[in-house]
Amino acid sequence: MSRLVLIVEDSEACAETLQIALETLPGVETRVVKSACAAIVALRDPAEQVAALVTDLNMNRAANFHREAGCLDGFDLIRQLRSEPRFRHLPILLISGDSDPRLPSRALQLGADAFFAKPYSPAEVRRKLEQLLCT
Repeated sequence: MSRLVLIVEDSEACAETLQIALETLPGVETRVVKSACAAIVALRDPAEQVAALVTDLNMNRAANFHREAGCLDGFDLIRQLRSEPRFRHLPILLISGDSDPRLPSRALQLGADAFFAKPYSPAEVRRKLEQLLCT
């Protein structure tokens, strides 16, 4: 049985790199969405059994429609998911190109299981995901 990892990334190159790295894990398949809105729709779809989430912090606001619609960045996505009991234990990895040194601790406080700064090592992301899926 395969485990679905949802990748939330608006950059095609980054999404493809993550897909290649993560699909080398046995039994893992990936699906890419380009916005937090699309991620929420996929996660709430009963037909989708998402085993883990890898999300970018800052996605193109145009892909997320409007702030008023509740479609925001990776922090907002994590906050929303952690507020729902069924997603409290979903492994979440956050990736960001921002250089703010406070981001890793903020990500962990909000409920991310790991934080990776761009440029990141796809192998490290894969190792961390493997560790989280095996626990």
